[in-house]
Amino acid sequence: MRSYNLIAPAKINLYLEIIGDRADGYHELAMIMQTIDLADQIYLQPLSIDTFRVHCNHPQVPTDKSNLAYRAAELMAAQFPDAFSNFGGIDITIKKHIPVAAGLAGGSTNAAAVLVGIDLMWNLGLTQSELAELAASLGSDVPFCIAGGSAIATGRGEQLSPLPNLDHLHIVLAKYRSLEVSTGWAYNTYRQQFGDTYLRDTDSLTARANAVHSGEMVKAILAKDPTAIAQKLHNDLEKVVLPTYPQVLELRELFARQPGVLGTMMSGSGPSVFAIVESPQQATIVKQQIREAIPDQDLELFITRTISHGIKIAP
Repeated sequence: MRSYNLIAPAKINLYLEIIGDRADGYHELAMIMQTIDLADQIYLQPLSIDTFRVHCNHPQVPTDKSNLAYRAAELMAAQFPDAFSNFGGIDITIKKHIPVAAGLAGGSTNAAAVLVGIDLMWNLGLTQSELAELAASLGSDVPFCIAGGSAIATGRGEQLSPLPNLDHLHIVLAKYRSLEVSTGWAYNTYRQQFGDTYLRDTDSLTARANAVHSGEMVKAILAKDPTAIAQKLHNDLEKVVLPTYPQVLELRELFARQPGVLGTMMSGSGPSVFAIVESPQQATIVKQQIREAIPDQDLELFITRTISHGIKIAP
């Protein structure tokens, strides 16, 4: 059984709309998700014993059974016990580059990489849709992280409709290392404050989710128009996160004031904030301007771009 080195890209939300409640306790969502080239590396090596071990270079990432990558390996072992018995356990090493607890699907993309890697290591021959079905039981973002690229996500985020590749947007991304926003808190707070606006009947929920397919953001993506995409950025969760976390609001407002920034928004439940800019050169300038305005070394800044793939084998 050979080892694998996998690239696990982060994702941002270009659009996030909360439509209503679901019977399973989650929210009914309509999102447009996009992978970026900021990525973790996942090394999978065979073990001679029937167990899984997780290692990570980041002190905030758990290496026990609470780690989503570990849970992905356990899921594969439970689903394919004969293969697990035949091939044995795996050493999972995560080299983090994606900020932790940032609304960038770092844990989800790590889990997606483990699913893809074990499929290869155990010669299971699973299709992408079969992997996505397994991924949905781990978390709402995990199915998207497998294929990546650009996609409309509905349901709780696991129902995916691919969009044409969007691999030409230049992005500056910022996140305070010590700042975390609980995803559960963000969604529950939104429900408490805006639950009276939720659509209630199934037909209305379905119609609203379908409307995103013909919405302005999709039109902008189809046209591959960075300015139009930047102008249509939308995230309902900003309504609860920005008033509660002034540092996130400050970042967003600071990005918006920079020349060359086409648009800016918080990704997912935050606290990361990204800005779409005109060019790689402009990205460098904006990053420098943000650093000069906020010299606090707790603030991480990244230059990245959109890409058209999800999990892939490292060259």
